[in-house]
Amino acid sequence: MGYNGINLRNSISVSKIYSIHYFEYMSDFTFEGESHNFWEFICVDKGEVGVTAGKTFTVLKKGDVAFHQPNEFHNVRATGETAPNLVVISFKCEDEAMRFFKKRILRIDETERNLLADIIIEARRCFDCRLDDPYLQNMPQKDPDMFGAEQLIRLYLEHFLIHLIRRYSNPIVVRKRLPKIEPPKATKSKSDTEIFNRVADYLESNLSSHVTIEQICRDNLIGRSQLQKIFKEHCNLGIIEYFSLLKINAAKEMIRTNRMNFTQISEHLGYTSIHYFSRQFKKVTGMTPSEYASSIKAMAEGSF
Repeated sequence: MGYNGINLRNSISVSKIYSIHYFEYMSDFTFEGESHNFWEFICVDKGEVGVTAGKTFTVLKKGDVAFHQPNEFHNVRATGETAPNLVVISFKCEDEAMRFFKKRILRIDETERNLLADIIIEARRCFDCRLDDPYLQNMPQKDPDMFGAEQLIRLYLEHFLIHLIRRYSNPIVVRKRLPKIEPPKATKSKSDTEIFNRVADYLESNLSSHVTIEQICRDNLIGRSQLQKIFKEHCNLGIIEYFSLLKINAAKEMIRTNRMNFTQISEHLGYTSIHYFSRQFKKVTGMTPSEYASSIKAMAEGSF
């Protein structure tokens, strides 16, 4: 008996990518706007921005995603309150299912946030340009650093769109069932995730302090070796490396907000000196604080 193969149907097919950006804007950034014959969406990763779509103006906050249909005029500007981080992706898709996204503003969940992060990671592997230049219209390709990077961008993006449609179209049905007993390994994994999230929140709330591993362990009732193991498994970083990364990300946002000078930022984040702060900043970003500020300012003025 012969086998009959099944041709799988596509619900959404992305045929072309025009741009993939991750922006870190100044708190007074303004992009005057444009329109083009392909889809685009903007998702707020941090802070907030004001977005115009056609004649409608909306303020988007962290986790909001707004879609612009082909040939719709749109612009974006920071609100002046915070220095926003944004994901902006434009692409071609002519499937009927895209009608779902016309004039829609949605909230992303954790799965969708991770898919966007994966797209950014793969884009860095196969495009020979910075992803933070708002005036870049063409993304030069390079030989991907890893096998399948371009295809994964398409698959992740299609997954992102399908996941949004499913989540917003299908009501949640609660079914009665017997309690599920998790196997020991699954229970341990869940416990480790809870510990990681608890310690990560603790570090976020202590960004202005100089904390040691001993203090972190004492305040969170956890052993040193277990703590290091959990952070290595969850983010491939040591606990102090992770804390340093949090501090530098906070410093970048403060620089873009333009309300404190470098010395004040250094003191606010608990660094022992401006020189040590500058060394740590360059170690993480590849730029000194001055170089980073100049780069962001140049992009905002279109002279990058």
